[in-house]
Amino acid sequence: MSAIALNNSTGIDFFGMNNTVSMELLYSENIRVIIIVLISLLIVLTVLGNILVMLAFILDKRLRTQSNFFLLNLAICDFLLGAVAIPLYVPYMLTGKWIFGRFLCKLWLVVDYTMCTASAFNVALISYDRFLCVTMAVLYRSLQKRHSQTVFKMLIVWILSFLLYSPAILLWENIVGYSNIPEDLCIAEFHYTWYFLLVASSIGFALPFISISFFNLSLYWNITKRSRKKRHSLAQLAGKKENNVSSYIIATNFILANGKSNGQQDYKSPMQRKQQSGGRTRSSSKQNEGVHSGDLHVIKLSRDKKVAQSLAILVCVFGICWAPYTFLMSIRAACHGYCIDSYWYDVTFWLLWINSAINPVLYPLCHKQFRSAFLRVFLHMCLWKTVQ
Repeated sequence: MSAIALNNSTGIDFFGMNNTVSMELLYSENIRVIIIVLISLLIVLTVLGNILVMLAFILDKRLRTQSNFFLLNLAICDFLLGAVAIPLYVPYMLTGKWIFGRFLCKLWLVVDYTMCTASAFNVALISYDRFLCVTMAVLYRSLQKRHSQTVFKMLIVWILSFLLYSPAILLWENIVGYSNIPEDLCIAEFHYTWYFLLVASSIGFALPFISISFFNLSLYWNITKRSRKKRHSLAQLAGKKENNVSSYIIATNFILANGKSNGQQDYKSPMQRKQQSGGRTRSSSKQNEGVHSGDLHVIKLSRDKKVAQSLAILVCVFGICWAPYTFLMSIRAACHGYCIDSYWYDVTFWLLWINSAINPVLYPLCHKQFRSAFLRVFLHMCLWKTVQ
């Protein structure tokens, strides 16, 4: 979300003075070059990384599951931030003036605020989806084939994200009857309206963060509880095996005591041998079924642990990137920019955009399917270059 800092070293608010300051006055030549290189790198990583995710969905049909469609929705948000919001901000930051007119200013603000909010809502939706997958597996499998519900949830994310900030961006000056924003600045009319920002940030960040924290803690508790039950059942199974071994030893000693080990064997009719063999076969098959069922439980538990770990990483990155901006934005609005040095605001909202570049990197790290799909994309690209 854009929040260009227009404060000088003395803490005087240039916005209140209807003035602007360019990057040339704030930074030396070397610092400007470093900043431009870093921003360019961020744009390239964000755009290419999220394009890679979208291409993976096109080439690999195995990725087209409900949970992965929510990841695709997140990738679209991050792509639009990298392709539209950040590039338009660069000349604004370099010159300290908005040179594209009021219409593009409104459009840029709508895209910026909507995409950032949609990114937060998508992370909450992904967390909810993983929560259902682990804790309500039967219900989750029944929902997999309902593609209309998947599309509906994705659309709800976009609609709510748009309604949270965009009407205020477009209609604020019409409602209050005036505008205090100079022509060469591009900031929202509610830039210093602390009560609006407090409510909007609570919905846009606090509510999703509380939700994903709840889902993540619930997953952790569910997996921990199942792990304890599994260890208890394995301990009981080990105890039964020890008892069975002891009974075999006692039986052997009994046979030796009766002198039946000196080459003497009880005569059994063919029917008795067949019944005994059939009994051993049924017992063996039951044991195999038990082992097979236990293996399935272990595999599912291991898979759920990986799901929880990947979700925990996504949540932690989300919290680190979003919490500072939300906190400082409310403080800025309450004290009209006089409380904290301007560079802290710059750091916090750049963290939001960095999150859009990090998300595509998290997919292959946390999901084996994405790693193989990304590899297929690279192979197709290499083959295409060879043909050309």
